[in-house]
Amino acid sequence: QRLGFDENIGGAAFGAPGSYYGSQNYGWGTRREHHAVPHLERYHGSDTFLSEALTIEAKALLTQSVSDQKPFYLYFSHYAVHAPFESDPRFAAHYKSSGKSQAAQAFATLIEGMDKSLGDILDHLHALSVSEETLILFMGDNGSDAPLGHQHEVACAAPLRGKKGSHYEGGMRVPFIAAWAKTNPEHSLQKALPIPLGKIQTQVANVTDVFPTLLEITGASSSKPQDHIIDGHSLTRRLKGLRDDRIPEHFLMHYPHAVHRSNYFTTWREKDWKVIYHTLPEIPTTGGRIQFSDGHYELYHLGEDPYESHNLAQEKPEKLRSMMESMVDQLKAMNAVYPVDPSGQALPPVLP
Repeated sequence: QRLGFDENIGGAAFGAPGSYYGSQNYGWGTRREHHAVPHLERYHGSDTFLSEALTIEAKALLTQSVSDQKPFYLYFSHYAVHAPFESDPRFAAHYKSSGKSQAAQAFATLIEGMDKSLGDILDHLHALSVSEETLILFMGDNGSDAPLGHQHEVACAAPLRGKKGSHYEGGMRVPFIAAWAKTNPEHSLQKALPIPLGKIQTQVANVTDVFPTLLEITGASSSKPQDHIIDGHSLTRRLKGLRDDRIPEHFLMHYPHAVHRSNYFTTWREKDWKVIYHTLPEIPTTGGRIQFSDGHYELYHLGEDPYESHNLAQEKPEKLRSMMESMVDQLKAMNAVYPVDPSGQALPPVLP
């Protein structure tokens, strides 16, 4: 409720549930009780998988909102597909002959369970006769964590390189699908925000753009406090399938931490160009040494090489330097913190 919600069911300060199984009380009374999922006591001891329990509760909230004739904003963040990778028994048989590991099969069941949940929500909106006036935004919070292959290669997020926590696109790019729950071009709301079916928007956006987008769509922009600074930009033109060159197409990701997955990295993207800076490339991580012989810098043109297979850092030294200069400027503007050496001295990026 401190985050502005009227109801919270199952939400907590962690991504990994204590357990996905109702029979294990979603973690309560187990060694993972520090991650036990709250508010679902009615399902304890049952065979209700966590994704299904949350879906049932979400549908009940929607029913109540429609019954009360109140507009609603439902933020439905599944614990799936986060570790621990526990198999959803409703779908386990679909993957037994896949030849994949038990963990990978379990991961697949978590995906299918989340997919079914979305379908159930869409069906429920239709049954409540509000599907034509309900906007669906579907997205992930980070790259894939599927237990498939090496974390810095093309594997679990194929065809993209890398995975969750990685400096490559497979760790940073996520699905973002926008659609009306039921399409009706004659509906007044859909006339105001016509989302073309099957359109692919290639311009860069990030999760901070969602809030200002929803403010504009709902007409709530003018109600925010005048001194409230909003990160991000409205994506309404881009949702319509149009270009919007008013929004800067750049993205900074700064990760001054070690040694989980990747190690002390910063990435900076300007349109199709992307530079990756590794502060200490010689330090091993959970995925082994990151760069081997490539040193501090990686440079890619994502328009021509979206899979980050050809490092252009040595071939295009001028572009590398200009991108690094822009990165350094952005870090300074954001008052970024940096890794430190053994003496406590900060280690900001070094220009090539």
